[in-house]
Amino acid sequence: MTKDNALQKTLTPPTAPKKPHVLELHGDRRIDNYFWMRDLDNPETIAYLEAENAYTEAMMQHTKALQTKLYEEMLARIKETDLSVPYRKDKYYYYSRTEEGKAYPIHCRKQGSLEAPEEVLLDQNELALEQEFCSLGVLSVSPNHQLLAYSVDTSGAEQYTLFFLDLATKELYPETIPETYYSFTWANDNKTVFYTKIDPANRPFQLFRHTLGTSVDEDVLIFHEPDDAFFLEVGKTRSEAYIMMSLGSQITSEIYYLDANDPNGTFQLFLPRKTGVLYDLDHHSDSFYIVTNDEAINFKLMKTPVALPTQENWQTVIPHREDIMLAGISLFANYMVIYERQGGLPIGRVQNLSTGNIHQISFPEPTYDFYESSNPEFHTTTLRFNYTSFTTPHSVFDYDMETNQRELKKEIEVLGGYDRSQYQSEWLVATSADGTKVPISIVYKKGIQKDGKNALFLTGYGSYGYPSSSGFSSNRLSLLDRGVVFAIAHIRGGGEMGRKWYENGKFLQKKNTFTDFIACAEYLISEQWTSSDRLVISGGSAGGLLMGAVMNMRPDLFKAVIADVPFVDVVTTILDTSLPLSVTEWEEWGNPNDKVYYDYIKSYSPYDNVEAKDYPDTLILAGLNDSRVKYWEPAKWTIKLRELKTDNNILLLRTNMGAGHSGASGRYESLKELAFEYAFVLDRLGLA
Repeated sequence: MTKDNALQKTLTPPTAPKKPHVLELHGDRRIDNYFWMRDLDNPETIAYLEAENAYTEAMMQHTKALQTKLYEEMLARIKETDLSVPYRKDKYYYYSRTEEGKAYPIHCRKQGSLEAPEEVLLDQNELALEQEFCSLGVLSVSPNHQLLAYSVDTSGAEQYTLFFLDLATKELYPETIPETYYSFTWANDNKTVFYTKIDPANRPFQLFRHTLGTSVDEDVLIFHEPDDAFFLEVGKTRSEAYIMMSLGSQITSEIYYLDANDPNGTFQLFLPRKTGVLYDLDHHSDSFYIVTNDEAINFKLMKTPVALPTQENWQTVIPHREDIMLAGISLFANYMVIYERQGGLPIGRVQNLSTGNIHQISFPEPTYDFYESSNPEFHTTTLRFNYTSFTTPHSVFDYDMETNQRELKKEIEVLGGYDRSQYQSEWLVATSADGTKVPISIVYKKGIQKDGKNALFLTGYGSYGYPSSSGFSSNRLSLLDRGVVFAIAHIRGGGEMGRKWYENGKFLQKKNTFTDFIACAEYLISEQWTSSDRLVISGGSAGGLLMGAVMNMRPDLFKAVIADVPFVDVVTTILDTSLPLSVTEWEEWGNPNDKVYYDYIKSYSPYDNVEAKDYPDTLILAGLNDSRVKYWEPAKWTIKLRELKTDNNILLLRTNMGAGHSGASGRYESLKELAFEYAFVLDRLGLA
């Protein structure tokens, strides 16, 4: 008898009462025995979650020393007292810093030069006192640098309360605004602000105007978006000329603009929404620039006069291209930075707007990530960007757009003697079931042999067009240094290979995401990188759906699975329009009120397809206050798996009772959560 079997015989796994609930649509009856778990007021719900937590704690008790060791390893690589690279806005240099023993950053600035005295704007550690969770949403200084707007979430539910601070007196304004979301902007008068409010499903759906020092009851409702598929955002162009109100669903956009010097004016509609047409808008001089997919699946760039912005006056700046996706642009006084994706990798090009000359920013590694950093100044020749790879720690560069020269401002220091020459990354290609070539990025410590005996940690996401980043993680060294190979499957449904890559992994082609992932796993096994009894897989949120789907399809292929806040009860969730993952998701998965989509989604929904068969060792993670994937999805899935599975492998559910979708908020508690996950992986692989 193995240690695990002995433990499971000693410890009794939690049970939950069956209370059949009939769900019927399109003549199809589904019986959900655990639908009752949605009721948080039912004492049985909390009792079940606490029982699962206690069981998980007991089953992982033998890994306590390993968890501590992993935590100490990861913490020892972090420079606890550290400083971000200051960025300049007008006469001020803004930055954040961390101090040893403190879980959260301290936000600061200096006036005139970096040698000037430090002014602390906001110490998040003070906000977090006596709070189990503390997350900042908005952190925005007024145009005259005299006021600070910030918002705080203390539950993990992504519901923020907005505050205003006088930076001269360090006194808060009397008004606070609850139930706001992430987006916010100042008008140029330094007293008018625009913010978004959320509806009961946590969707930002209203734009309000507030004047500092007045009652919130006097705030003016600027816009109400009634369509549940659309999210509302507000922001300001880098030119500081316009405030933009953006409305967007998964497939459709609509933008309004307002003179930032006239906050009491009327927002002007730029282009009415048209189903399936996405566009983004930016401003430069007397022109608006438009990135759109209108008759251009990989997007194109258009330009139109501000005075005559109607579509008949649009001119093509960058035409549509089949092999390159235009991901976005960034405008400066004399330069435009063009962000694209080609061959699975992000690329950047810089155009001089006076001469029209274009050059590309080059990167040397086979797989990497590159994205824009803080660039608040419009009149500058310097582009600040971030660069990282599997072997290069996160680095901040200042790039001179005139000379094409780059300066490394900071590379995140990895303490303990990290030597990047000891690690190797590669870009591999698997072939999916339909012949599609699927990229895999992989990293390992040099010296491993491709003999099928390596432990391998494979992750993926594959939804919403989001590309998975091949970035550095000092924490990951705790796996690599123990001989574990790490890989990312860049599967369809993500955005790595362009918009078609995304669209070929959604709606009625969603199963391509799952078969791509399985093909990547099979390729890594066939090429002797690993074997099925040495292969651990992991994914979160929609990546948790991926985990549930491939577990149902090919449970024999994997040794162990980590599903983090997994979206697994797909049909039931997106039929419930009171939940965040409902109407807004119909443009990703399909509307199950249509029988064609209902049948297709039901055919892969992990919760609906649990069967009496052997499943891998499984760790499921949840957050009680999660507003995106409600706690009951992983809870119901766990108990149904436990009821039906025919193996003796371990099945654990761990719910963070004081956090939401992203887990713990403080850096130390986050590391402890990761140490727990890594301990599970190493224990399952026999590497503890």
